[in-house]
Amino acid sequence: MITWGISAGGHDAAVSVLKDGDIAFAAHSERYSRLKNDPNLCWPLIRQAFMHGEPDQIIWHERPWLLRTRAAYAGQWDQVCGPSIRQQLSGNFLENTPMRTVSHHHSHAAGGYYTSGFRDAVVIVVDAIGEWDTLSIWEGRDHEIYKRHAVRYPQSLGLFYSAMTKRCGFKPNEEEYIMMGLAALGDPQRLQQQMRDDIMEVLPHWPFFQLKQDLHRGCQWWLPEEISSADIAAAAQYLFTTVMVSIVAHARDMVGSNNLVLAGGCALNCVTNSAIAATNIYDRMWIMPNPGDAGNSLGAALAHHAEHVRWQGPYLGHNIPGEYPVDRVLAILGLGQIAGVANGRAEFGPRALGNRSLFGDPRDPDIRDKMNMAKQRELFRPFAPVIIEELADMYFDLLQGDDYRYMQYTVRCKRPDLYPGIVHVDGTSRLQTVNRQQHPGLYELLIGWYGMTGCPMLVNTSLNIKGQPLVNTEADAEAFTSEYGIPVFCRA
Repeated sequence: MITWGISAGGHDAAVSVLKDGDIAFAAHSERYSRLKNDPNLCWPLIRQAFMHGEPDQIIWHERPWLLRTRAAYAGQWDQVCGPSIRQQLSGNFLENTPMRTVSHHHSHAAGGYYTSGFRDAVVIVVDAIGEWDTLSIWEGRDHEIYKRHAVRYPQSLGLFYSAMTKRCGFKPNEEEYIMMGLAALGDPQRLQQQMRDDIMEVLPHWPFFQLKQDLHRGCQWWLPEEISSADIAAAAQYLFTTVMVSIVAHARDMVGSNNLVLAGGCALNCVTNSAIAATNIYDRMWIMPNPGDAGNSLGAALAHHAEHVRWQGPYLGHNIPGEYPVDRVLAILGLGQIAGVANGRAEFGPRALGNRSLFGDPRDPDIRDKMNMAKQRELFRPFAPVIIEELADMYFDLLQGDDYRYMQYTVRCKRPDLYPGIVHVDGTSRLQTVNRQQHPGLYELLIGWYGMTGCPMLVNTSLNIKGQPLVNTEADAEAFTSEYGIPVFCRA
């Protein structure tokens, strides 16, 4: 049985292929169309999915009739009158494939739970909007997940964060991670009370927040004279984290499991994830590396099958074959330059984890400025370290039992003076650890670098320029080197 899960029509379209219960393929449309956060399916993506088998069935990531009722309530008539699923599939040889739908939050919850390896779990989904749900708590038991509680539109913690992202001058539903980084530069107290008074009240009981305004179209009207975007970001991040910590504690009491699964786009907020992990409310915590809407392509298929899958990692997309270019990358890094890698299967998710990455020397005090200028990003933005797993606790304060493979948590660096390239202004780093089994090529690169320099880590960032999708194919890599002058290696 071959099942395709598809997420499209909102933002960041994607296709996943389940073949006899295993994940055969998963990729974002943007990587093929070269349109950042492309909401539409494109033929090159569909063609590659066909290489893994013609679908016996398609599972769509949301229920269109529910979406249209909410869109009508919100006055979004373009969505009410938007194309049907069949129209979105037209031209891709999929029009006659049997199709089913699952709800948006069910897709999120299933993508998290069925990849977690847990046989029981609290599953919390937080995003801007599903069809009507904006926050939901699920109970996972064996092969089943049950929705226990939900908050519905227009009350939305995710919309609050997106509205504040827009208020800070960034693109909502895309650049929330930039606001998260900016928050570390601001004062979380200066505007917090005003934000509570005008925008969102923090409650001592479920659902622990109450929006005082409809934030679906943003809040550009709020404090128009305020020029400190950093203080706005800091206050918003503080309130978001405060509410989330209360929600996960409440869900633990409701469901009674020691395992936590976070899903939805808000699960990409690694500052909040770290605050949740630090409470030690749960013994174990799992966030699928693509918890946002693109990940719903996989979640929809898993929701339909209601079976756990063996998670082998996020390297599920387009393949560039060949041996990992360890020696070629080391040669460039040894000259104090930035080097790129486009090798193996592309990561499914927003973060480069070694197969579509730019690397640099974290000891270089100027590396952050060099990389930000090369990537045409804001200069305040931090970079993440990738480190040999066995040595990670020598350099970072790790929490017992947490999974640091996928850049989902921030941790305190023990020697920020030695590694300025990977430390943010608050002394933390968004860590990625690597062992030999997880990624042999990247592990060998780190071992080689450690042998050359005595430094067990590298700066790791995505192989792209701001506003562009990650490099996907070998042709993309060649074009990147030609246009931006940064060497990108596809094989040894």
